[in-house]
Amino acid sequence: MDQFTRREFGGIALASGMGAQALRGATGGIDQALRSGIARRKIPCAVGMVATKDKITYQGAFGTRDAVSGIPVKGDSIFLIASMTKAITSAAALQLMEQGKVKLEEPLSKFLPDLGKAQVFEGVDESGKPKLRPVRTPVTLKHLLTHTSGLAYDTWSGDMQTYEKAGGTAPSGVAPLAPLVFEPGTRWQYGYSTDWAGKLVETLSGMTLEQYFQQNLLEPLGMKDTSFILPEAKFERLVTLYDRQPDGTLKPRERAMPVAPVAFSGGGGLFSTAGDYVRFAQMILRRGRGADGKQILQAATIDKMTANQIGDLSAGKLKSYQPARSSDVDVHPGARDGWGLGFLINHAAFDGGRSAGSLAWAGINNTFYWIDPKRDLCAVLMMQFLPFVDREAVGLLSDFEKAVYAS
Repeated sequence: MDQFTRREFGGIALASGMGAQALRGATGGIDQALRSGIARRKIPCAVGMVATKDKITYQGAFGTRDAVSGIPVKGDSIFLIASMTKAITSAAALQLMEQGKVKLEEPLSKFLPDLGKAQVFEGVDESGKPKLRPVRTPVTLKHLLTHTSGLAYDTWSGDMQTYEKAGGTAPSGVAPLAPLVFEPGTRWQYGYSTDWAGKLVETLSGMTLEQYFQQNLLEPLGMKDTSFILPEAKFERLVTLYDRQPDGTLKPRERAMPVAPVAFSGGGGLFSTAGDYVRFAQMILRRGRGADGKQILQAATIDKMTANQIGDLSAGKLKSYQPARSSDVDVHPGARDGWGLGFLINHAAFDGGRSAGSLAWAGINNTFYWIDPKRDLCAVLMMQFLPFVDREAVGLLSDFEKAVYAS
């Protein structure tokens, strides 16, 4: 029995009552999509997993951990999942909302005074200096979790690029007080919003984000390999990160033990595995319950997370200003997608793929997930290279998704 038909995958039991040959027959198309896809697209490795709310229905690991050793990736290989951290941070903040420690639409300056000092960037003056004015609309938790706060990453914001070129200070730190590029609630723009949600969790809980996550989300869900800190004992399982070169090749970064962070970012920074992240996605499918039946989030909170919260605004499409880090982002061409409390929501079904109303996002190193409540299905695909939404990465994601729904 080979690595993609084992009864255990990173400690997660496979679908009961399905023998190895039956599993291979049911999922052979997904195997072929991933195995042939990484070879054809010259992607170093990919790990994929598919599940219903109660069981794992597919898992596969293809390629190598790094360019030198030839060690194959496995189901428990560890990836830096970057912005896939955001959904977990959103869940943490909403737990505190459930406890009455914060309201979804109250001014967060009550807890985070710096947000009350936020200024809105309005272009440059005649001398070429940035023009800033005080924010008029208080930033709320809803703004942060829907990316409508006005906080923007300069990777995908022309306004932030203009601000920095005009002499504005480039954002730095875990939750930087960057200028807002619009009045809160008026636009959707991907940025530092969830970093500030993480800072809110730390402020309200009196714990570090690592401590809060472990105690209230990761340990209860059995996500034993998810952390901001990679223990030395797990370094051998860490997948190497690559960068796309001008000639089109992928160059591996030096393989070195990651330095433990001194502060934790709600917007990114977690290490995880495909199996661990599926456990989180299954909790969403179970409407807030863990595998043991424990209620991690209330069902009513899941309803808010999974409903569009930005009205007629369009989410998920981003023009890149740093092509080495990201290509232009548009994983659902021709569609207008929404955003819930932590997730991208596609209003229209994908051709040959996820249903309308599915939830999704990704990490900048080309790690992806989606959650399809209508089909009782969730899936994770992890790669580890830049730029984000590289043509080959998106191609493999599309092949994987179509194979999942065809199986």
